[in-house]
Formats: sequence, C-alpha cells, structure tokens
Amino acid sequence: MDIFIRLFPIWAIGLSLFAYSIPAPFTELKSSIIPLLTVIMFSTGLTLSIDDFRRALSMPKLILSGLALQYTVMPLTALLIASALQLGPELSIGLILVGTCPGGTASNLITYLAKGNVALSISLTSLSTILAVILTPAITFLIADTTIEVPAIKMLGTILNIVILPVGLGLLLKHYYAYRIATIERYLPLIAVCAIVLIIAIITALNAEQFSRLGTLLLLAVVLHNAAGILLGYGSAKLLGYKDKECRTLAIEVGMQNSGLAVALALKHFSAAAALPGAVFSIWHNISGSTLAFLWSKKS
Repeated sequence: MDIFIRLFPIWAIGLSLFAYSIPAPFTELKSSIIPLLTVIMFSTGLTLSIDDFRRALSMPKLILSGLALQYTVMPLTALLIASALQLGPELSIGLILVGTCPGGTASNLITYLAKGNVALSISLTSLSTILAVILTPAITFLIADTTIEVPAIKMLGTILNIVILPVGLGLLLKHYYAYRIATIERYLPLIAVCAIVLIIAIITALNAEQFSRLGTLLLLAVVLHNAAGILLGYGSAKLLGYKDKECRTLAIEVGMQNSGLAVALALKHFSAAAALPGAVFSIWHNISGSTLAFLWSKKS
C-alpha cells in the first residue's frame, strides 16, 4: 500500500491521459469534485491531534517564519509568473489560487522522507489551513487582475465548508475516539490519494481541448512556481539562520500547496479552465517533492 501511495504521480498521470483520450465519463463527475475534496480534508483531520498544535506553540519563531513565507512567496511568485508568461485571465487566477492556498498534506510525508522536521511540517500545514479561511480569499482579492471579479466572501464560506469543518470534525473524532480511528488510520492516505487522482482526471477531461493548446505553457508556469517556492523557502530559512533540517522543511512546506483546494475554489467561483493550474500542480509538486526527498534522504 505504501508503494502505491508513493507512486501517486504515476497513477495521476495515467488516469489523466485516459481522461484526456476519453473525457465523456469523467466530465459527468464534475459535481463530485467538492465532495471528494471534503473527504480528503476529513481524512486529514483524522490524522491530526491536539498535540500537533501544542508543538506549534513550542517553536513560535519557526512557525511564524514558515507561515510568512507560505503566504508571501507563493502568491507573489504566482502573480509574477502569470504576468511574465501572459497566461490570460483564467489561467492566471488559477495559478494565483494555487499560490494563496495553504500547504498541502502531502508535504508531511515528503518532509518525513527528506529527513526534515515532521512536527514542524504538520504544525505548519495545520495552521496554514486554518489561516486560509481569511488569507486565501483576501490575498486573491488583493493581487488578482482587477478585471476578474473575486468573490472573496463566498470563497471564505466555501473554505469553511469544504476544509475547516471536515478537518475540525476529523480532529474531534481523533481526539475522542483515538482507539477506534487507529484501526483505519493507515488506510487514510490511500483514500486521499485515490480521491485526488480522480479529481485531477476530472479536471483534465473538462479541459481536454485547453490542454491541447496550453499544455506546455501551463506546465512551465507550474514548474517555475513550484521551484520558486522550494528555492525561496529554503534560501529564506537559511538566511534566517535555521539548521538544514528546518530549511528542508520550510522549502517543502512553501513549495507544496493544497492544490486540490485551488481546484475546488476555481470550479466553484471561476471556471473549469481556472482549475487547470491546480490540477497540473497536484501532479508536479509530488514529482518534485519525491525527487527532493530522495536526494535529501541520502545526505546526513
């Protein structure tokens, strides 16, 4: 099962190619994207504990640095890349959404494999998710093209419903019924992987024609965005005087986003095309993250 989970990018690419070739069955599943993301967030909540948040209080400088990097580096680089590559309004807002979303849960596994600070990673992912309720719609509203209407208040409500409430429910169940949750906890990453793979395939099917025209440019934008997050996250942490273990963690946390949330917000409040950057980012950041983890794990 662990091997299946680690090979997530392969399954995502394979099913997406199938959806690209035969889009009809997948386009019918468009309405299932938000429920699928809710399942992922609920599963995430079941893997968290109150102790994760207590740990955050024990390292305030690291936490504040990580959150500041998360919500400055990724939104601003998204804006710069979208402008430099002239992506157009829909893809631009999609890339900006990726940048303003919190850290992705896959970052916790990648941090573990890269011999980073797992407690810091989990704390940053948890806290950035909570802050996303306000910061994701607010930052998107502030930096998006003024010709694009950004329904910030509606986005806030969407994040509450599909992220905070499911994560909160999962956290509460884990806290009060930990002994029961323990029996299914090992299967939760598998559920999350299957859900995100299906989401990516649906987005691919909905944008099959767009992919034909914009595939290379979009991939370049996503690769640059992810690389900027990793490099600036690591470099900033190094400049702040942190040890290599923490530098790796901040690089992974800043570079790996909750792109599934970006997809859901794009579909709910913008368009299917705006969901494309999030779908491509979901695949790419796992490939780059896994590669980094492999390289870093070989170092002492």
